[in-house]
Amino acid sequence: MPTASPEGPAAPDPALGEPSLDEQIAAYQREYGDLDPQVEKVVSALGRLNRRMNVAYGRQVATLGISNAEWEVLKSLVLAGAPYRMGPGELAKRLGLTPAAMTHRIDRMASEGLVTRDRDENNRVRVIVELTDEGRTKWLEAMRMATDFEEDLLQDFSAEDRGMLGELLIRVLRRVEHAQPDAGGRLTDLD
Repeated sequence: MPTASPEGPAAPDPALGEPSLDEQIAAYQREYGDLDPQVEKVVSALGRLNRRMNVAYGRQVATLGISNAEWEVLKSLVLAGAPYRMGPGELAKRLGLTPAAMTHRIDRMASEGLVTRDRDENNRVRVIVELTDEGRTKWLEAMRMATDFEEDLLQDFSAEDRGMLGELLIRVLRRVEHAQPDAGGRLTDLD
């Protein structure tokens, strides 16, 4: 993975065959003259950062024997609060998946002991997915690893810088959410 230095942007990653951001922007400007290079630098850097962080998180959770997709389910159940239960339809909607993809994911996670899937005692038609102790343990360990990674990632930023960066990114996120309110899910199932 390329590393950024305080002197400038990340170098190209030969393994990915990817140009540096400056090279990418220069090529875009050559082909599309109306490009604002400052805007392109921000959005391209965010895109690359997102992709590389997803890879890093995926490697971390893989050491725990789970995938990013399973992590997302564990996270959703934890965010639901104790007793960490949700219906498969609620999970699918939250994760932007089709019911079939959600069923496949829950089947896999139940076989791994990360979640249970049982009928609701009050409504036998309804299925409830619940986090197991093993699933919660994996979630906690993943959080510990992510916290260490994220602290290291932002080590060169002061508390004030972190706060400002967070606020700026939230402003961008709000614009995207306003312009694309249905873009929280995925265009296609990934698993």
